[in-house]
Amino acid sequence: MAKKSKKIRITLTRSIIGHKPNQRKTAKALGLTRISKTVEKIATPAILGMVSTISHLVQVEEI
Repeated sequence: MAKKSKKIRITLTRSIIGHKPNQRKTAKALGLTRISKTVEKIATPAILGMVSTISHLVQVEEI
């Protein structure tokens, strides 16, 4: 029986303009290039760490 991976839906809700360069690079690495863009990712520790870096800019929901 295969283990089912948890997925999360990440939506950019605030602009990355004026924020620190590492936060801008993190958003772009997740595929969030403009406001209201949504991506679905598997909830790995690396992805969750990236989300916590920009948690004030995004909305996260579990799928």
